[in-house]
Amino acid sequence: MPFEGSCHCGAVQFTVDADPPAQAISCNCSHCRRKGMLLSFFPEQQFTLTRGEDALSRYTFNTHRIKHQFCRECGTQAFALGAGHDGAPMRAVNLRCVPSIDLDTLEIKPFDGAST
Repeated sequence: MPFEGSCHCGAVQFTVDADPPAQAISCNCSHCRRKGMLLSFFPEQQFTLTRGEDALSRYTFNTHRIKHQFCRECGTQAFALGAGHDGAPMRAVNLRCVPSIDLDTLEIKPFDGAST
């Protein structure tokens, strides 16, 4: 069952053609830790940006492998662009930007991004 998400102001909106995840990754890298993101990864073809491409800005750091997308109006990072271990394009969705997901029910998996 597809689910939808957005930035805080609604200028950026997206749909993911997948069941809502039961797990989230909590990364301790300097970026994710500061933003408090809870991430889930999806193949590029399951992700559709439905509104706000012109409202997005991009931020990269360290290896520049992940292209963090954020709304220029409200500053929310709802998703990022990247590639999986096999090189296939993927989207990292910040589940805090998906109102239909009960964050308290997610199984949180730590990821040591600070050491990679």
